[in-house]
Amino acid sequence: MLSNQVKIAPSVLSADFSHLADQIKLLEEAGADWIHLDIMDGHFVPNLTFGPPVIEKIRKTTDLPFDAHLMIENPERCLQNFCDAGVDQVTVHAETGYHLHRSVEHILSLGMKAGLALNPATPLSSLEPLLPFLDLVLLMTVNPGFGGQKFIEEILTKIERTAELIKKSDREVWLEVDGGLNEENVARVVPRGANALVIGTAIFGKEDIPGAVKNFREIVAGSKRRTA
Repeated sequence: MLSNQVKIAPSVLSADFSHLADQIKLLEEAGADWIHLDIMDGHFVPNLTFGPPVIEKIRKTTDLPFDAHLMIENPERCLQNFCDAGVDQVTVHAETGYHLHRSVEHILSLGMKAGLALNPATPLSSLEPLLPFLDLVLLMTVNPGFGGQKFIEEILTKIERTAELIKKSDREVWLEVDGGLNEENVARVVPRGANALVIGTAIFGKEDIPGAVKNFREIVAGSKRRTA
């Protein structure tokens, strides 16, 4: 069974890269669960971020699990690189190609956990054939490519439906939500079944980063009490 604890996964895309090691240490001390890595190639999404060489460097700064979200074309070509850099779990997009099952199998064969991400307009029918092989489902609550976007409210229903699919599958699969999460909407996604939260600017945009992480932990605890 999965832990009842909701995972807090700060996205370092919103961090100050000139002090990245220090900020990751602050996250660790504050009790963050995963470090979320937004990998963008400038093709699948318009933005361009970082890749395995940077991940390999920051891997030395923390023992927290690295949760890599690959917003890239042809992800199967570089899965070994992410594994070698120290990534623990890799999520690929349902929209990236025709051989998703092969990509998921490759991730698992490398000893990493496998996730599938769905863009806001992508139907859950894309998820169902792969659910028996996944460790994580990532629902985008913004259109991917840039941090700081506004949360798409209509995805709340999709979160509920995905949580139901996972429950029916009788598998241990994390339901991760990514995009525009803040102090107000986190209290609405957790009761609908999300148990891993990718949070960027709402943590790194605060002067007190550890305090922001702890505040989200309190919000999560309060939202779970209200639905108990």
